[in-house]
Amino acid sequence: MSEAVLTVRDVRKTYGRGDGRFDALRGVNLEVREGESLAIVGRSGSGKSTLMHLMALLDEPTQGSILLDGQEATAMRSSQLNRARNKTFGFVFQQFFLTANQTVLENVMLPLKIAGVGRRARTERALAALEQLEIADKAKNRAVDLSGGQKQRVVIARALVGDPRIIFADEPTGNLDTATGRVVEDILFTLNREQGITLVIVTHDDDLAARCDRRVHVRDGLIVSEEVAA
Repeated sequence: MSEAVLTVRDVRKTYGRGDGRFDALRGVNLEVREGESLAIVGRSGSGKSTLMHLMALLDEPTQGSILLDGQEATAMRSSQLNRARNKTFGFVFQQFFLTANQTVLENVMLPLKIAGVGRRARTERALAALEQLEIADKAKNRAVDLSGGQKQRVVIARALVGDPRIIFADEPTGNLDTATGRVVEDILFTLNREQGITLVIVTHDDDLAARCDRRVHVRDGLIVSEEVAA
C-alpha cells in the first residue's frame, strides 16, 4: 500500500459564533494515499467542500491537523504553504475561474508566472500542457470565446502546468453536459492512471464517484462510510 501524502487528524471547522455558529466539520480523520483516486461524496452542506479546502491548505481547521508528507501544515511558513499550493497541488473547480478577456495561453501560464518562472519557460510548459489536453489550437483565443468543455480542458491544463502531485477537483463536471462531462472525467482518470497523479474529487455524482479507487461519504460534517472499489 502506498504512503499517505495527506493526513487529516480529528479536523473540526466552525464558522461564526454564538447563535450563528455552524460546525461544518465535526472531527474528521482521513488519509489520502499517493497515486490513488478518492471521491468525497455528500449532499450540499454536508461539509465535503470544506474538507477539500482544508486538505488543499486553502483554509485552516478550527481544531485538528492537516499533514502533507507527514509535516503539519500549521508548522509551515507562509512561503512553504504558498509553494505547496502552487507546486504540489493543481485545482479544477466547477466554476472555471478563467480570466475571460485573456488568452487561453495567458490563463494556463498564470501559476507559473506567480511561481516566478521565466516567460520563455512558462510559454513552453503552458503550450505542452495545452497539447496534452488537445486544445493547443485555441492558445490564442480569448477564454470567453470557448465552450464549457473547452474551458474545463483549459482549467485542467492550468492545473497540470506546475507538474502537481495532487489534483483537487470540486464538481469538475457540474457545469457540463453528460457527453462532455464524460470526456473530462476520462482525462482526469487517465492522468491519475498514466502519470500517477493523486486525484481527490468532491462530487454528489454517484457515477463519477464509482470510477474512483475509494469513496468516503460525508454527512453533517462527519465521514459516515467508506467504500473501496472492487
